[in-house]
Amino acid sequence: MSRHCTIIVEPEHGERVEIHTADEGAILINALSAHGYPLNTRCGQRGLCRGCEVVLKEGSLIVENTTVTAPATLRSCRARLSGPVSIHLPARSRIEHKPQVGETFEIAVPYAHDPLFAAQGMRDTGFAVDIGTTTVVVLLVDLTNGEVLSRAGGFNAQIRFGDNVLTRIDAGRTPEAVAAMQAAVVSETLAPLLVQACERAGRAPDRIAGGTIAGNTTMLHLLAGEDPTPLGIAPFTARFLAARTLMAADIALAVDGLPPGTPVQLLPSIAAYVGADITAGALATGMIFDEAPSLLVDIGTNGEIVLQHGGALTACATAAGPAFEGCGLKCGTRAREGAVGDLTINLDPFEIKAITIGGLPLSRAAGICGSAYIDFLATARAAGMLGHAGRFIAAAWDALPEGHRQIDEDGRALRLCANGGPFVSEVDVALLLQAKAAIGAGIETLLETAGIRAEEISRLYLAGGFGMHLNVPHAIACGLLPGFKPDQVRVVGNTSLAGALLALIDRNTLDEMESLRERVEVIELNLVGDFEDRYIEHLMLP
Repeated sequence: MSRHCTIIVEPEHGERVEIHTADEGAILINALSAHGYPLNTRCGQRGLCRGCEVVLKEGSLIVENTTVTAPATLRSCRARLSGPVSIHLPARSRIEHKPQVGETFEIAVPYAHDPLFAAQGMRDTGFAVDIGTTTVVVLLVDLTNGEVLSRAGGFNAQIRFGDNVLTRIDAGRTPEAVAAMQAAVVSETLAPLLVQACERAGRAPDRIAGGTIAGNTTMLHLLAGEDPTPLGIAPFTARFLAARTLMAADIALAVDGLPPGTPVQLLPSIAAYVGADITAGALATGMIFDEAPSLLVDIGTNGEIVLQHGGALTACATAAGPAFEGCGLKCGTRAREGAVGDLTINLDPFEIKAITIGGLPLSRAAGICGSAYIDFLATARAAGMLGHAGRFIAAAWDALPEGHRQIDEDGRALRLCANGGPFVSEVDVALLLQAKAAIGAGIETLLETAGIRAEEISRLYLAGGFGMHLNVPHAIACGLLPGFKPDQVRVVGNTSLAGALLALIDRNTLDEMESLRERVEVIELNLVGDFEDRYIEHLMLP
């Protein structure tokens, strides 16, 4: 018959409590959970994270057959009771927020309510930001309860300096150019979006206590006013990768009412081309805690891929370009009201089914977004309209109704409406195939380097705003996600934004991200012998 043990619990906030019904030999985290003190178990109680740490103040616990005596800090999922104990529960270890799905993101792990910036008086608000190469998104958050109050998003004004990180790096060759790009992302983008988010939430900027920012390494360098040019030259050396705290004044974040000394926390990056957006996503999805092999694929202007296999983490980056976000395409646009978001092409009988975001008539569509272009590649190829190289097959082209055919300086194009409306050209298809090839070849190369096949991946986490609207079977059919099946894919949205929110609400996750980045082995695709051949193969449609 097991003996009962007394646990004296001292929460960081609340009164001291005695638990008298815990059995000797019980796992501490289970005993606490059974009596109203659930702790973070992001790793599924496998001792891989620090989410359930407690402070042993009196008594002793058994950890892996070793007696640990107070004072000590330990993981409660590894500790067994052997007698009466007194423990302190840090706020960071308490589950206050369960996994959640937001409007454009998903946090798949439990997290505490222990804000990075403590609410003090009227300064009870924080912000979380994803600085993307093409778009920027801001969340305004109530620090007292973790509630997301509002969001605001828009294009990154740095676009005028180039539509991808390589062109931005090249543009930053002088201090004056770096200052101009910093002003574009801070003064022209972040500040107005922060004001917009405050207005939507009905909160003045003087209530902001601090904010967190995720983004790729180049974007964080330009935000901080750092010279980005070493990122563009081998060995691709970053000025900084570790988490960095700046003040609003340091980056000239000037918003009426926002104190210049407001802290802004940049999340840690992994490498020159595997940034804080990926560190954030790897934690927010929980993929680093998966028992079976898993893959994180973030599709945006830059494509980043992380493989988790047996606890080991390997990553690579590939230049997808902005095509999936509609940039550079004749009728391309981001996913917004009025854009064509779903598209199906049939040839016999000829039929075009198109759905716009918001239900606008196709003839008045505001353009075509990236997900619909993927639909086009998959269904036009399946219908026999496109050949392997992405060109219109002559016989199929001749069979199209005349009002849907268009020929101009870009060659042949298919009009979605007869005699007008948005269209898809062969030049568009060529740009899409380049972006598709970069992602597909990167995935295959990373898997082959680790000796893993696509069918062995238990879960492919598809991240990025683009993925939220993506028809997964079509993405597989056109070769964007080569060798996978739809039931392996989980669409998780903007995981960079999710990680920024996670770090804002649960300060312990910032340390976890810092530890995570040091574990990742980065593969430079340009140094992999057959990557170029694989890329060329993926320029074709299956």
